[in-house]
Formats: sequence, C-alpha cells, structure tokens
Amino acid sequence: MTEPPRRRRDRSPAPLRAGYKQLRHPFAPQGGFSADEIAHIHDTALRVLENLGLRILLPEARDILRAGGASVDEESQMVRIGRDMVAAALASAPRSIRLRAADPAHEQDFEAGKMLFMAGSGCPNVTDRIRGRRAGSRESFVETLRLQQSFDVIHMHGPSAEPQDVPIHLRHYTLMEEQMANCTKPLFVYARGRGQVAESFEMIRLAYGLDEQAFSQGVWATTVINSNSPRQLDVPMARGIIDFARAGQLTLITPFCLAGAMAPITVAGALVLQHAEALAGITLAQMARSGAPVAYGGFSSNVDMKSGSPAFGTPEHIRANLGSGQLARFIGLPWRSATGAASNMADAQGATETVNALWAAVLAQATVTVHAAGWLEGGLSFGYEKFILDVEALQTLAELCRPAAADGAALAYDAIAEVAPGGHFFVAAHTMERYQTAFYAPLVADLSNHGLWLEQGGQSAEQRATALWQAVLRDFVPPAACGEIRDRIAGFVADRHRAGGTPPED
Repeated sequence: MTEPPRRRRDRSPAPLRAGYKQLRHPFAPQGGFSADEIAHIHDTALRVLENLGLRILLPEARDILRAGGASVDEESQMVRIGRDMVAAALASAPRSIRLRAADPAHEQDFEAGKMLFMAGSGCPNVTDRIRGRRAGSRESFVETLRLQQSFDVIHMHGPSAEPQDVPIHLRHYTLMEEQMANCTKPLFVYARGRGQVAESFEMIRLAYGLDEQAFSQGVWATTVINSNSPRQLDVPMARGIIDFARAGQLTLITPFCLAGAMAPITVAGALVLQHAEALAGITLAQMARSGAPVAYGGFSSNVDMKSGSPAFGTPEHIRANLGSGQLARFIGLPWRSATGAASNMADAQGATETVNALWAAVLAQATVTVHAAGWLEGGLSFGYEKFILDVEALQTLAELCRPAAADGAALAYDAIAEVAPGGHFFVAAHTMERYQTAFYAPLVADLSNHGLWLEQGGQSAEQRATALWQAVLRDFVPPAACGEIRDRIAGFVADRHRAGGTPPED
C-alpha cells in the first residue's frame, strides 16, 4: 500500500505533493502477444546469439565470455553465446535489488511489481517558455535535479540536462557533486569509461562515508547500458557492464531498437533483436560477477519512414512495451521501460505520445519507466513545462495504486437514502465529512468553468506549468542530508581538477 495522500493543495505550489514514494502496480499485467509467441521470440533471440552472435569491441569482455564458454572470433570480434550460458546467467541474476539512497525514505526495492519513475534523461538541450531552447548547462542541470527531488512520484535521479558548459573530462565530477548536494534519491552514474566510473564511485563513498565493503554490499548507483543495435556492444558500454557488475552496482541493460532503422521493421522482429542484445549484456554481467544486480531493458519503438526520426507513443511503441513486459516476466527479471515524445514542444502531441507510452509501460508492469517526465524532441530537449505536465499524469497513476474504499461507509447507502430523487449530494452529510480529501486535487489542471477560468487569467496548462516550476525552483532548499556533501568531496574534486580530470573512453 502507498502512503496516504496529502490534503487538497491550497493553490500554493510548494511544498509539493508527497505520498508517492513507494508504489506497486495496481493492475494485472497485460500483453501484446500470446504465450506461445513470446516463447518463440525468446527462442529466436537465443538462435541469434548462438548462430549469428554479436560484435563486442572490448577485448576484456570477449575474454570473459570466452572463459564462460562462448565462441569468439578475434578477427571479426564476433561472439556467439550458447543458450546454456544464458540460462546460467538468468539463474544467478537477482530478482530483488535494494536501491540505497541518502534518505532511507527514498530507498526502493527494485523488483517485479514495483512501479518506479525516472525523469527524462540525457538531453543535450533544455527549453521553457521564459528562456526558450538552449544548450544544457550546469545551471540547468541543477535546476532539473531540483525539480526531480521536489516530486515524490519521481523515484530515481537521472541526468535530465547535459551540462555542456563543463568540459567532458571534468563533467562527471559535476554530475555527481550536484546530484548528492541537491538530492536524496537513488543516484545515476554514466558509464563513460573505467576512470570516470571509478571516480564517480569514489565520490559516493566519500560523500556518504562508505568503505569499500559497505559500498559494494549496497546498490548506490545505477547506469543505463545501450547496445549499438543491431548486434554490437561498444567499448564504454561493455566496460560499464563489467565495472558495475564487479562493484555490485545496477545496470539497466537496454537496447534501443527502432523498428525500420536499427531493428527489423516488424515489432516481433525488433523484440527478437532487443531480447538477444539484452540477454547478451545480462550474460556478460553475470560472467563478470555472478549475482551482479542487473535489469532487463526494453526501449523499442518505430521510426517515421518518411524522415527516419524516432517515434513514440505509437501503436508499435505500445505493443513493443507490452511485449517487453512479457519477455521480462518470461525470464523472471525486473525490467526497465521508457516513454518518450517526438513533439518539439509541450503540446497535445507531446502529451499524447508520453501518456500513451506511459500507460503501456504501466500495463506491462515495468519496474522503472525512464523518460517519464520532461522528454521532448526524441530526447534532444528537456522541457520544464513538459516535466510539470507529465508529473500530473504520473501522480494520477500513483493515485490508482491506493485501493479504493468499498466498506460500508464508502458504499454510501445512508447517503443515497438521505437525498431525495432528483436532488443532489453537495450538502449530504456523507459529502460534507469527506469533500476536502475525497478527490485528487490537480497539480496543474484547471477544472473551473469557462467564466471563472477567464476571471483567473484564462491561462493554458502550459502557462500554469511555468508558474509551478518557477515556484519550485524559487523555494527549493536542499534536504538536510545534503548539508555537508560539498565539503566531504571538495578535496577529491580539487585534486582531480589539478590532475587534469579523466576523459571518457571511446
């Protein structure tokens, strides 16, 4: 059960709605394929791994898989993985993973049945109604982190805006410092090479006072691993799988298979490729360290065949989400899904795309849904108004996680008896006892009639969302747990800056 809801808001945007920290899926899982079809997709993916293989560019990864029984051709860098290796890897992968956080109230059990959300991530640009579209910066990175921290329905932090004004060899210091100095939810670390990953882990240990053992025995960091579809795993992604596995940290292994471009044009064919690549990454993680925390990832959609641009919230995206959930349940692992929006602005198209994909992820029982708030332009921009509007959709879903009362009082027989035929329930005793907390009070939606809406300024939902994110950022105060973080890591960061930083790995 979730925590009880907050009372109806008093029109003051902050402090914001609480009560959505721990959510579990309220609906039975739905599917887009029959059980036999899912078994056939799984078997075909195993045939791809056995007979066709993947090109893996990192020699260390090829060595690990060879030692586990894979067939490796060094000249072509092709690796063929037998189904026995995959079965052993799936058997050793954990089914429940505790995500640690600076604030224990924000810790999560990453497992089947849980419903977690991450904001839009990895965006090189940001946009809002006041300042327009611009390149991501340290300032906007901090702002997007503070927006994430301010809403309980966002459960895991992600790098919403890429701080492009920070050089890439120094950027990981900013990414970690600002997460830990502003936020108390589970952290994200980019897998951009062994050096940057090791230093990010060290910053977590310093900030939270963890020794090596305490760090490795808890999952303090999560990363997303994207294969290079079709059938290729590059050096930083393969290295990330190995390094996170050996450190006991979580990898969300997620092929990005767009039907008609990097994947077959049929949804079933795209799922075969997605499944094969995900199973290969899971196998590598378990070969690097048996029992390493790892999640199945599904982020398959289609492209616009006229422009080649990725599409989201389409029937194909929805069906792929449903099928991904079936495949994750078939292999017994928690899994990562994603919404998305191809729209260039926070308009009806963007809302429809995101909400369509969001419902598909929820009905498919995704453990975590990434890009659930703020994503625009296929991930090229993070929208501030879009974030607020998407949070409204997430909070609506979160309310459905609370069981509906159906006891004697809720069945309202006495209230029905009290009101005469043709009357109304506005002043019934049953209503008067409950009206302040009976319904979800919208975060940004305006439910007033046309006349009252005009009297209050006649604003659009996007305009109201602007006022909300402005108020959140104006009133934001870092949580108490963040108080001494900068001091604890200042020496390390200064030393690394003097040493020239650490470049990412190609």
